[in-house]
Order: sequence, then structure tokens, then C-alpha cells
Amino acid sequence: MTIQMILALGILIFMIVLIMSDKLAFGAPPLLACLLLVVTGLSTVQEAFAGFINSSVVMVAGFMVVMAGLMKTTLISRVQSTMIALVNRGGYKSYVLLLIVVMLGASLTGSGSTGYYVLILSLVSMIPYNKKMPTSKLMMPLGFATNHPLLPFNCALFYGVTVSVLETAGYKDTISMPKFAVVNFILAMGFLIWSLVAYRLLPDHEITEPGEEDKNETQKAEILPAWKENTTIALFILSVAGMMMMNTLGDASYVIPGLAGAVILVMHVLDFKEVRDSMGAPVILMMAGVIGVADALANTGFTAMIGDLVAETLGTNIHPFFLILIFALLTSTCATFTGSNMGSVYIFAPIAIATSISLGLNPVAAATAVVISGWNGGYMPVDGMPAMILGMGKYKLPEFWLYSVPMYLIRIVALCIGAVVMFPFR
Repeated sequence: MTIQMILALGILIFMIVLIMSDKLAFGAPPLLACLLLVVTGLSTVQEAFAGFINSSVVMVAGFMVVMAGLMKTTLISRVQSTMIALVNRGGYKSYVLLLIVVMLGASLTGSGSTGYYVLILSLVSMIPYNKKMPTSKLMMPLGFATNHPLLPFNCALFYGVTVSVLETAGYKDTISMPKFAVVNFILAMGFLIWSLVAYRLLPDHEITEPGEEDKNETQKAEILPAWKENTTIALFILSVAGMMMMNTLGDASYVIPGLAGAVILVMHVLDFKEVRDSMGAPVILMMAGVIGVADALANTGFTAMIGDLVAETLGTNIHPFFLILIFALLTSTCATFTGSNMGSVYIFAPIAIATSISLGLNPVAAATAVVISGWNGGYMPVDGMPAMILGMGKYKLPEFWLYSVPMYLIRIVALCIGAVVMFPFR
């Protein structure tokens, strides 16, 4: 390892330790890590703080403004009332129903839809504390459920990436889309089973700050004129639709929420302070800060070095299932710590495919598992959705890990089993 690699790894570990210790305010450790990247010469100022102009961060920041406006509408009050009624109805059955409903919603939006998970987390955060079903028992399962469609017919992104990495390796045979969807279904079932079991392990605490409930009640009392409310709802729908059409709209989809937020400001649904606080929320600082650390790790060659080392270490005397499992674990872990899903996939997928071919195995199972695993880490809160879950749920890191680490391992094993069953080695 070079000095640059050691420094980058040290800064990453330092950042994680600060997040774990809760010594600094949420969102501060990544900012400190970015400053250290500049001081150590690993990054320029522009590189270290590139996350603040990252397209995804800009999109989420704009959408946070739209969500703040939506919170003032009676639509949200009605949705919230429905969720509260389900929560008040009681305990575990309602928990299961909420979980299934969110996973069905993910079937329409696709895995990892930013607009969808921000919406679900925001809705959960508005539910008042109830001993029968504390919101701290909902935030993690429902947040992660947005990444697991119960009916995975909308998996075009993962399928396209899998085909791409296989074609790059010289594999030209057609891959069955229905079989690929079944792999995603098996993965979703692994998540669902764990979430059903983990209910009693989830913590019981309030997730609202003192006085926040009073603030919400004040907001509810402020009824918007019908035209403002209808326009705000329309802007919300436009923002979600824009984010879901990234492949069609390109860069424009990233700024649509921001433009919608500007209209909300002009209409005086929110004042400037509310807009500023929404765009500069601690979650946004966390998302933006970790990108500079991720880029530094990649630029020093640390990630590529790990890939080469694994390829040399594994050799050929290994069972094919464990080969796939190891690469899926490495890919998802790399994506978790760097925040680069696609980059991690393109580092490890070619190695996994080449190793499978050298062993005389069909490489489709390896490619499928590695590609999908890139979006199924999440056991560390250093990426968008896990960071939001940790912050909005007011979890301590050990509480977060108690749910997320077993979830992660179960999902990856289920994913690899699904890949091997649907795409046999021979």
C-alpha cells in the first residue's frame, strides 16, 4: 500500500469512528474528513467537496424542500392519519401490513428510488410516538423496504448492467429477464423474512425532537388556500416523476425538484428560512461529505488494489457458490463504504466473471449476484438512504447495526442462492 492509500483509509476509519461515537453532530464527521483530505494533499478543495455539487445530492436537497412544502398540505394529513390509524390498530399485524404495502410501492418505483425512500421516511417521521408501534420500529424496516420490490418487474437497470458486464467479458448469450426478476424476488423474500423476525429487536424510542410535535400541530392549523395546496401536490408529483425518469430526461431530472422547490418558495408555501433549513439538513451534509472520501479512495487506487488482491488469493480451489458469495460481499461492502454502486460493480464484476470462465463455469450467476449486490449493502450509514434512516430515526449506531448487519448478510446469501438456482453453473 502506498502512503496515499494508507492516509485515505485512515481518514475513512476516523470518519466512521466519529460517526459511531456520537461526539459530533450528525453530518459533521464527513465534513471534517473532507477537510483532512485537503490538508493531507489527497484531494484538492474542489475534489474533497465535490459532493456538494453532486447531481444526486442536488436532487435530494431540492426534494427535501418539496417535501417540506407537501407536509403543509391536507393530503399529507390524510395519509398520515391513515398510517396512524393502522399503527393504532395494533402492533405486529399492522407492522407486517405496512411492510408489504411499502414493498408493493417499490414495485412501481424500482429498487432504490430516491424519491420513494425520501417520501416513506418523511411520512414515518411525522407519525407521533405510539407505544403500540413506536416509529423507531418502523423507520429502518420501511426505509430499507423501499429497495425491495415485492413484484420485481421493474429491474431494467440491474438487468442492463448485468448484460453489459457479461458482454464486455465476451459472453454473448441472451439472459432471461423473467429469471433475472425471480432472483430479485428471492432477494426481497430474504429481506421480508428478516424484517418479520427482527421486529422485537428494533428499539423503542421517540424520533421527534422536543417541541417538534407542537410545531407540526401549528403547521396543521395553517390551512393553505386550495390553489396553493393543489399546486404543491402537483409539484411533488412532478418531482417524483422526474426522478423516476432519469434514463429518459438525463441531467434535467436532477434539477426538477429544485425548480419545484423554487416555485413553492415563490408561492410563499415556505419562507426562505424553511427552504434553507431543508436544503442544508444534516442528512444532506452527510450525503455530500462522504462523496469526497469515496473519490479519494478510488483515486489512490485502494479499491482496485483490493480487487486484484482478492483475485490472486482466491485461486481456483474454491466452490463456485462461495466464489459468488465472496465477490457479492466484496462488491456490496465496497459500495457501502465508498457510496459508488456502479463503480464497485465495474471493479469486481469483471474479476468474478473472468474467474468463473477460467473454472469452466457459466458466468451469468456470478454477474447477476455481483451486479445486484452493488445496491444491497447499507449496513453502514455512509450512503444516502442508510444515512437518512440513521439520522431521521435517531438511532445509535449499535441499534442500527443490530438490524442492518443481519439484514445485509441474509440478503446477500438469498441473492446468491437465487442467482445459482436460476442460472446454474453448468
